[in-house]
Amino acid sequence: MSPKRLLCAAAMCLCFAGAGALAQTAAPAAEPAAEPADMPGMESSAPEAPAPPSAAPAVVPAPPAATAPTPAAPATPMASAPKPPTAPMTGPVRNVVLVHGAFVDGSSWNGVVAKLQQKGYHVSSVQNPLTSLADDVAATRRVLARQQGPTILVGHSWGGVVITEAGANAPNVAGLVYIAAIAPDLHESTADLMKRAAPMPAAQGIIADSSGFLWVDRTKYHADLAADVPENLTRVLSAAQVPIAATAFNETVNHVAWKEKPSWYVVTTRDRAVSPEVEKFMAERMNARVVSMSSSHLAPVSHAGAVADVIDRAAREWSRQQ
Repeated sequence: MSPKRLLCAAAMCLCFAGAGALAQTAAPAAEPAAEPADMPGMESSAPEAPAPPSAAPAVVPAPPAATAPTPAAPATPMASAPKPPTAPMTGPVRNVVLVHGAFVDGSSWNGVVAKLQQKGYHVSSVQNPLTSLADDVAATRRVLARQQGPTILVGHSWGGVVITEAGANAPNVAGLVYIAAIAPDLHESTADLMKRAAPMPAAQGIIADSSGFLWVDRTKYHADLAADVPENLTRVLSAAQVPIAATAFNETVNHVAWKEKPSWYVVTTRDRAVSPEVEKFMAERMNARVVSMSSSHLAPVSHAGAVADVIDRAAREWSRQQ
């Protein structure tokens, strides 16, 4: 080949190589819409379509050389997400929260739970530590926070003090039911109310241990707390009793739920732990709907069906008023 033809061939090769390189360099800019639609790690630069808060954890930061939106913007909605709104207080009531008293645990409500569940209620039984009023109120509020919609809050014995405090300012508590329960007024304690009557027989069987907790003498548990409960069951209850801090009976309430919520009260006329006269006084003071029951102090055990009926009545009466 002549030198002239060699020179022409070289020039043509250079032209084709330059054109190919130019095409490769320009391809990404020529087709911006070719980015796959199913890449959650890629951010859109369009201001009118920001990534939703739920997609924020999947965002992959842009390389340092690239232009990207303000880095904190996608995470801000996640950090400041509002809490779910409280369920509206409209009937019917389908939730019941039960709060036990001293010298028993949540299992003392077992019969009542079964009856209420048969009636279609969503029932929760609080396990009080019985270490202080504040601790028991906190345990009750944790259970109340899990209820969706109107709730009837029920307390037995010492549990009445707990629901008096815990039920105040609780937006989902529709009403209160006291079962042979202590219902103090503002800055009033259990000890204050018990002084309104002569000492009850059960007081003689309560023993304090070296740690400041109170127990019921097992030999007196049946007669003083559960005379109408079969003795074989009473032996189980006394064996599983939960002691209460002695200081709890002198603690006062700072909020009074029964002043802002409708209340029902079961007076146990054969009670040897809380005076029936004191029970009547508390029920009348709170203007509660009163039901008298010929029962020992442990009415939730000995009269589970009747107690469940009172709670059901409270739920139905509140629901009808809505």
